[in-house]
Amino acid sequence: MPRKSIPILVAVLALGLLVLSYVQQRRDAEARQQGRAAIEQLASADQNRITYPDNARPVLALPGGQTRPVRSLIDIDKPLRFGDFVWDESAASAGAVWIRIDLTRQLVSVFRGEDEIGTAVILYGAPEKPTPKGAFKVIAKATDHYSRSYDAPMPYMLRLTDDGIAIHASRVRANGATHGCLGVPLRFAEKLYRVAGEGTEVFILADPAPDLGKSA
Repeated sequence: MPRKSIPILVAVLALGLLVLSYVQQRRDAEARQQGRAAIEQLASADQNRITYPDNARPVLALPGGQTRPVRSLIDIDKPLRFGDFVWDESAASAGAVWIRIDLTRQLVSVFRGEDEIGTAVILYGAPEKPTPKGAFKVIAKATDHYSRSYDAPMPYMLRLTDDGIAIHASRVRANGATHGCLGVPLRFAEKLYRVAGEGTEVFILADPAPDLGKSA
């Protein structure tokens, strides 16, 4: 083979490898897209709920690097606004109730086992009195609690800490804030109070989480 043909051959081979690499990347991207589409098709939806198959369940982030899979989420067809909530226990399993609060999204999600049964927009602590993050448990509850410290009623109170941080009914509104507590709409608070008891797990996080949950 003439020497002058060698660079041409090398260039042709290099071009061929680039083309093969591009084709393979396209195939990989198409396969990933098809996989995502297949998961969406497998997830069955009724009027109020999206239920995922066992091999494609969303995994929610929790404080401390923990995660927890869920089986179904309430189907929200529009962004929730201040004062809005949704509650649906119709298809919930018989597991324990637990609560996940995402301060970044300003949302609370209530689960029974692996099924979401309620969600609402919340108020949380002002910068000078921030809501603590981490894993907590309900340590006390009262339907008609009144805070002497802030001279304010706190209906359907679920206490989380010894220094008074709690989930309770509040007038959830734009630009509103609390002294560290978590304020939820009154009717939502009543429903949450009914299903949550002492020992109920409450997870409060603030970092954006790459999960399949909702956004406000």
